[in-house]
Order: sequence, then structure tokens, then C-alpha cells
Amino acid sequence: MSDSNLNVVVPRTLDLLLTRRSGSAKAMKGPGPSADQIRTLITCASRVPDHGKLTPWRFVIFDGEARADFGEVLVRALKTTEPDASEERQTQERSRFLRAPAVIAVISKVREGIPIPEWEQTLSAGAVCQTLCIAAHAMGFVANWITEWYAYHPVVREALGMKSGERVAGYIYLGHPAAELADRPRPEINTIATHWRSAAAR
Repeated sequence: MSDSNLNVVVPRTLDLLLTRRSGSAKAMKGPGPSADQIRTLITCASRVPDHGKLTPWRFVIFDGEARADFGEVLVRALKTTEPDASEERQTQERSRFLRAPAVIAVISKVREGIPIPEWEQTLSAGAVCQTLCIAAHAMGFVANWITEWYAYHPVVREALGMKSGERVAGYIYLGHPAAELADRPRPEINTIATHWRSAAAR
């Protein structure tokens, strides 16, 4: 790549990162990503740092009717903790995944008893979630990375086929914003970044 082309690409990449923001799952609309676009999103997310080449994560895709079907799983989970849940409350859970055209669950798969620290494996799954959000933004979609109560419920874990050592790193809701996005206040750099100096240099 020539220097002139590089000068064009770098600002575009930085602009992409500087403008990324989350969009509420409650305020999304279609169209969502196509099957090919979802495949591209997951391909991008699979390129995150992965110490030991463990692939310590996997993906579960919810689109089409699968979103409504999973809503029935959420209602079943709800009734185990709230047996007297109102019809309104059940409807809320039944339609939860219908808030967005597509949802991708990122499942963290930590392997124990190996030299690679478990924390690094977990961080890799977090990087997957963030990369999905960035790639979605690059495609012109909006994403919302959330967990909510059902990420931890045993009924949901069973429905997702989760095994020991697996946890939901996040549900990534994907679509288009139903209203203009408002940015949130961002921290001043000098409040979150410091330069380390040795004691002799202070």
C-alpha cells in the first residue's frame, strides 16, 4: 500500500473508532445483518488476540423465528424464579429477543489447568464482543452488548448447551437505530491515563 493510500485509510479507521457508540436494544429496527454479513462479523471477531490459540469462545446466532422461540425459553426460566409473574412480565420476556433483528451470544469457554491464565481467556471473549460491535458499526449497523439476568440462569444455560467453564460474555443485539443516537459524556484523558515513572526518575 502506498503512503498516499495509507494516509486515507488510517483517518477512516480512526474516525470509525472515534464514532462508535452503542444503540439501545430497546430502540432498534430492521433490517438486520444478512447471513453473509453475520458470517463476516463472526470472522472479524474471531481475529482477536488469543494466547495459546485456544479459541476460548463460541457463538450462538438468533435470527428469524429463533428469536421468538428463545423467548419461550426465557419465559420458562422466569417462571422458576417468579412463578406468579404477570402476563405483562411474561410478554416482556417472550419478546425480549424480538427487540432487534438479530442477536449473537458470545460464550466464553475457559479451559482450566493449563498454563494460559483463565483471566486471559476471559479477556479474549470480551475482545470478541467489542470487535463484533466495531465490525457492526463499520457495516452501518448499531450494536448493543449486554448480558441481563438470563445470561446467568440455569434454564438458559441448558438451552444454550453450556458446559462447565462456559459463561455468557454477552448478547450482542444488532440492527439499525430507531431514533438518532445521542453520545454519552466521555472521560477526559488526563483523568484515566498516567505516565509511569520509576522512583529514581520522580
